[in-house]
Amino acid sequence: MKLKEKSTDLWVYDLLKEAELNLDAQGSNIKEIDEALKTASKRGTGKVGFPEYVGIVKDFIIVIEDKSSISMHEKRTEEEILAEDITSICDYAVNGALFYGKHLIKNTSYTKVIAIGVSGNEKKHRISPIFVNDRMDYYELPEIETFISFSEDNIYEYYTKEILNENTDFEKETKEILRDAALLHEDLRNYGSIQDKDKPLIVSGILLALREIEYGNFSIDMLTGDSKKTDGQKIYDAIKDNLNRANVSPDVKRDKLLNQFSVIKDTTKINQIDTNLGKTPNRHYTEFLYKSIFQSIRFHQSGEDYLGRFYGEFMSYSGGDGQSLGIILTPRHITELFCDLLDLKHTDKIMEKKIKEWIHKPTLYITQSA
Repeated sequence: MKLKEKSTDLWVYDLLKEAELNLDAQGSNIKEIDEALKTASKRGTGKVGFPEYVGIVKDFIIVIEDKSSISMHEKRTEEEILAEDITSICDYAVNGALFYGKHLIKNTSYTKVIAIGVSGNEKKHRISPIFVNDRMDYYELPEIETFISFSEDNIYEYYTKEILNENTDFEKETKEILRDAALLHEDLRNYGSIQDKDKPLIVSGILLALREIEYGNFSIDMLTGDSKKTDGQKIYDAIKDNLNRANVSPDVKRDKLLNQFSVIKDTTKINQIDTNLGKTPNRHYTEFLYKSIFQSIRFHQSGEDYLGRFYGEFMSYSGGDGQSLGIILTPRHITELFCDLLDLKHTDKIMEKKIKEWIHKPTLYITQSA
C-alpha cells in the first residue's frame, strides 16, 4: 500500500508542476501554516499532522490529501454528507482534505481554503475540490482533471465563477459585447436603412477614422451635421488619412480599399440630422463605437480578442457568418494553432503568399494581428 501511495504522491506532484503550483510536501515552509500543522493530527491527539501537499496561492491556502485507490476517495453518512469521524478522516482522501482545510482555517489568519481530495492514478482517478470559508462552512465543488484552475493566473476567476457563482470578467464582457452588437445592428437599420452588405463597412470605416483622433485629424465634435461638408465626408477623409498613415500600397490598392467606404459619405440619410437623435446617424454610430468598442480595443489587455468577438457577433446579424458578404472570419482556435506552429512574435511581419502549386486548391492565407 505504501508503494502505491508513493506512486500517487508522485503523480499528484506532476499535476502540481504542470499547473506551476509550488506546494510543500508533508509540511510547510510558511511559518503560520507550519505552526498550525503541529496540532493537526487526524486522530485528534493534538499532535502533528501533515497533508500530502499544502501551500499558498494568492490569498488562498491549497491543501491536498491523496489515496492510491479510488475506493478510498470519500466516505459519506446516511444523509449523504461527508463523514467527519476519525476513521473516515484517516482513510479517505476527501474527508482528510476537509479535515485539514477546517483545521487551517481555524488556526491561521487565512479566510479561504481550497481542500482537494485526490484518489487513483494517471489512468483512472478522481479529483474533488472543497472550499472552506472563515465560518468553517464548506462547499463541495465540481470534480476536476487538473490543478490549472488554481494557478496564480486562474484562481480568482475560478473563485468568482465556481464558488461565488458570479460571472467572470470575461463572461460579463462577452454579454456586453453581444448586447452592443445587437444594438448597433438595430440602429444601423432603424436610423440609416443600411443594407447588410454595407453595415460592416460603416463599422470598420468609423473605427479607422477614430484612430486619427490621437493625431488631431479627427474628433467626434467635428460631426455637426453640416450640409456642405457632411459628417460622412469628414469620416471618409479621416479614413483616407489613416490608410495613408498605415502606408497601404500600392496606390491602386489603397484607392480601391478607400472606395469601399464611400457608402459613409454617399448615403444621404445617415448624413442628415435625425429628429429623434438630435444629430446625424453617422455621429450617433461614431459615438456608440467610440464608447463601446474603440476605447475597449485601445485600452483593453486583449483588444484584438474584444474586437474579434464583437465583429463575429455583429456579422451574425449582418449576413450569417459573413461569407455571403465575402468576409471570412477564421475560427479563433485555428488562428491560434497556426500562430503557435509558426512561433510568431509581436515583431514579426506576416505577408500574404499565394500558393500556386495546386491549381485546384484554394489559396491559403495565414494572418495575425500585431
